[in-house]
Amino acid sequence: MKKIFLGLFVLVALTSCMMTKTPVGAYLETPGKEVTFDKGKQFWVFWGLIPVGRTHVNTPSNGNCQVVTKYKFSDVLITGLTGGIVSCYSIKVEVKKEK
Repeated sequence: MKKIFLGLFVLVALTSCMMTKTPVGAYLETPGKEVTFDKGKQFWVFWGLIPVGRTHVNTPSNGNCQVVTKYKFSDVLITGLTGGIVSCYSIKVEVKKEK
């Protein structure tokens, strides 16, 4: 039982490195406050081998955004409770809003 809790603790503790931020267009040069434009979840089966559909998140018409892909705590719960058979990632599109 202790090994299970240790494994879950390690899984939760090491998820911070499972995030990517991909700037698109002139996002980095654009001044302003970051706000969420759209978000979604991508699901996978069989330990991430086969995607379940494709998640389409909206992007702004000017193309200046940042796509953030995270492995959040809710994703850890889904993956942990199903033994990794079903897993998911959270996707968020951020834009900068002028002040």
